[in-house]
Amino acid sequence: MTVLSVPGARLYYEVSGSGPVLLMLPGGGGDAAVFDVVAGPLAEHFTLVTLDPRGYSRSRLDSPVPVDQRVDVQSDDAFRLLDVVSPDRPAYVFGGSSGAIVGLDLLARHPSRVRRLVAHEPPCFALLPDASAQLAMVEEVYRLLRTQGLAAASARFMEGIGGTMKAMPDPASLPPRAAEMMARLLRNAPIMMEHELRQFTSYVPDLAALGQVSDRLVLAAGRESRGHLPYRPAAVMAERLGIELVEFPGAHSGFTDAPEEFAKQLIEVLGAS
Repeated sequence: MTVLSVPGARLYYEVSGSGPVLLMLPGGGGDAAVFDVVAGPLAEHFTLVTLDPRGYSRSRLDSPVPVDQRVDVQSDDAFRLLDVVSPDRPAYVFGGSSGAIVGLDLLARHPSRVRRLVAHEPPCFALLPDASAQLAMVEEVYRLLRTQGLAAASARFMEGIGGTMKAMPDPASLPPRAAEMMARLLRNAPIMMEHELRQFTSYVPDLAALGQVSDRLVLAAGRESRGHLPYRPAAVMAERLGIELVEFPGAHSGFTDAPEEFAKQLIEVLGAS
C-alpha cells in the first residue's frame, strides 16, 4: 500500500506502467480502482497514477468523522501527489465528473504542473444559464438523503442527470478486486452526497486563468450524454473559452461504458498514440 501524508489526511495511491505520468482523478465517491477497466492500454503509454480522494475508501482523514469536501483541498492533494510522482516535469491529468473539477482547479492554480488536462463532464452546474434550477435539484437530493435515505436521494439525482449513468453491477457477479471496489463505493456514496455534491456542483472555475492555458485543456463529454445535464457544463465552458468540445464514447461514466474505445481516444487526445 502506497500512502502520501497531506494536511488533514493520508492519501492512498497506486502506480503502474511506464512513460510520462498520467494522473487519473475519479468522480465523487470513486477511488483508484474505478480506472482498472482502462488501466491496461493506458499503462502501455503512461506511468499511470490513480488515487482514492481524501475521505473515501482507503484515504483516511485525520478527523474521526466525515467533513465537507472542498475543491481547492482536493486540488492541493493532487498537486502534492504530482510533486512526488512527477517532480521534474509536468504531468498529464484526466479527471472524470468531480475529478474533472479538481483537474480544472489544479490547471488554473498550478499550470506549470500540468502538461495537458482532459476534463470529462465536470458538473459545474453554477455556470449554466439555468443554474438556479439545477442547484435547487442538488439541494433536493441533499434533503432526500437526510429525510428519506440514500435510495431516494440517488433516484432523484439519476433522474436529474437524465439517466446518463449505468446502475452499479451486483458485486457477487464480479471478480474479487472489483467486488471489493463496489463495496467501497457503496460506503462512499452517502458521504459524497452529504459532504461533496453541493460543494462541487456550485464551484465556478477560474475561466480567466484557464483561458491563459487553454491550449493545455481538453473539455470532454460523452456522446450518449448529449442534451443532458452532465454534458452541458463542459459545452458552456468550451464555448466561453473558445475551444472545441471533444466527445468521447459512452455517457457520464464513459470509461466504464466503453473502456476500449475510451482508452484509445484518450491516448490519442493526449498525443501519446
